[in-house]
Amino acid sequence: MVEIVKPALEHLPSYKAALERGWSPDNVRLEVATREELGAIEKDPLAFLASLDDPEARGRPITLPDGTSVPRLPGFRRWIWDGEASGSIGFRWQKGTAELPPHVLGHIGYAVVPWKRRRGYATEALRLMLVEARAVGLAYVELTADPGNPASQKVILANGGRLIGNFLKEAAYGGEESLRFRIDL
Repeated sequence: MVEIVKPALEHLPSYKAALERGWSPDNVRLEVATREELGAIEKDPLAFLASLDDPEARGRPITLPDGTSVPRLPGFRRWIWDGEASGSIGFRWQKGTAELPPHVLGHIGYAVVPWKRRRGYATEALRLMLVEARAVGLAYVELTADPGNPASQKVILANGGRLIGNFLKEAAYGGEESLRFRIDL
């Protein structure tokens, strides 16, 4: 059974092991994000865990892939769990609106460890995260997927997503074409 769990000290060794195997919870920053997370875990495990749950956006600004800094949005991450770390799913929003700033690619992003893909974990994790999104009071969430990533598109569609259009990613993310989906809550 797959679930999403709030990151906790009891889960940290398994999560760290997934990072050490080369998995990245960030589909954009990949190895850079993995190194940063391993460094943060090594430096202060409790502070690392606390940084993953920030619904008041009190954390430091976010550094985009091009090095620019932007204010943090309210958000949190959950770990995809089946008895061990199987991935990560994050949710971010702006208070009082379902709109997102142009530099944010979507409300929800997820990454499953390569050795557990094609088992429905991302589909179930997204279904469970939609419950969390409803609790914040949003009317909908938007997610993005690259045209060459049919697996992610399938996950979104299986959760009631509908394609609302193509767009060009911000220059910070390479300016490439992507697809935007919406799931009504």
